[in-house]
This record gives sequence, structure tokens and C-alpha cells, in this order.
Amino acid sequence: MATTGATGRAGRVRVEQGAKRVRAYLGGELVADTTRPRPVWEVPYYPAYSVPLADARTDLLVATATVTHSPSRGEAQHFTIKAGGKEAVDAALRYADSPITELRDLIRLGWGAMDGWFEEDEEVDTHPRDPSTRVDILASSRRVRVELDGVVLAESANARVLFETGLPPRWYLPKPDVPMALLVPTGTVSHCPYKGQAQHWSARVGDRLVEDLAWSYRTPLPESTKIAGLVAFYNERVDLFIDGRLEQRPVTKFST
Repeated sequence: MATTGATGRAGRVRVEQGAKRVRAYLGGELVADTTRPRPVWEVPYYPAYSVPLADARTDLLVATATVTHSPSRGEAQHFTIKAGGKEAVDAALRYADSPITELRDLIRLGWGAMDGWFEEDEEVDTHPRDPSTRVDILASSRRVRVELDGVVLAESANARVLFETGLPPRWYLPKPDVPMALLVPTGTVSHCPYKGQAQHWSARVGDRLVEDLAWSYRTPLPESTKIAGLVAFYNERVDLFIDGRLEQRPVTKFST
């Protein structure tokens, strides 16, 4: 997979050449269909898809008055996408004169503006899968204890530990080892393109309610079925003991 990049005041932009067939739909109508997707890392955590102009339905794009500027990518002309009786205003953009030459003949479609994205014949949620991200889920007999303000929220010697590129290990624990009376269901739902949809809980410790501290995938995607129904806590926000040793809290985008 070829990689190029450019550095500007906003940081480094990475552009790769993908090999998956990628399709995007709006209103049931095909907007883009390519076997030459270009994953572009505009933020460090995951890529966005841009597609060659020749592989997009440019007849569905209507230029608008909106022009935005990126210190690294240059000026972008925005387009409204009209397809299947729906409109996605300013949802497509093109950097026709970008200092990053690879971007000039590409169209980026707003991920959330589309009704559906497919990699090959599998629908993908949340954002494109990062080809450099790997998820490993392993059984572990190490004793795991989760505390907050001295209150034990979970303790188990039958955990599954999930290793995901770029994130700290996540310890998933069976519900019988989690005093669920301390957890309060919330309406928060999160999505992961590798694991699926998660439900969340807050933790009640004394008079304090700590929001969205734990989560679980009731019906994860097939590649992550080992964590189905198990509960994990944000290492960044609890005291995590592994075999009696207190782990240092990692610092990530989930720290607050």
C-alpha cells in the first residue's frame, strides 16, 4: 500500500492507496464506486475516504458557494450531493489546487452525510477501517480488579484482554464478576468499525455518579465475538490492578 504525505501547520496528512472496493450511497442511489480508494488521515485516529473523480457520480454534485481552507491541504470547493430524492448540503469537497498533488483529482464524501458505506460487500459503520489497525482478543487468567475511589467495581480471574493498535489494553470482564448494582445504564451508544455497537453505564460511587465509565458489546461484529456481553472500564478513569499491581493510567482521547 503506497503512502505519501505532506506537513503543514495543522500537522502531517497521510495519503495511502487502498485496494478494497468502496461504495457510498445516498437515498438508495450509488454516489461512488471505486476499487481505487484513497484513505486520507486528516486526523491521527482514523482515515477518511477520498475517491477518484472518475469513480464518483459527478452529475450528482452541485457546486456551492462554500470554500474552506486547510493549512496542509489548501482550499476546498464544496458540493451538495443530490441523489435519490435527498440532499447532503456541502457534503462533498475537492482540493483541486492542493499542495498535496495526490488530492487534486479526488472527491471526499462526508462519511456521516451518506446513508451507507460498503467495503467490498460489507457495510461499515463509524469510519473507514484503518488498514494498519489490528485487534487481538485473548483469554487471560491474570486477576483483574477495577476500583474507583477505593470502591471495587469489578474483580475477575476470567478476563478477555483486547489489544487494539494505538490504544491501551482493554480488559473485558464477565458480568457475574461485576457488581452491576453499582452501574447505571445510560442512553449512550457508541460504534466501532471493528467491534460494533456498544451500550454504556455510569458508575455510582458514594454520592458521585461518574458518567459513561463502562461499556459492553451485546452483539459484536463476528471478528470480536469473544467479548460479547462482557464489561470493560476506561483504564484512563479508574484504578486498574493486574495481579495486585496498580497500573498507570494511560493518557488518550478518552481520558476525560
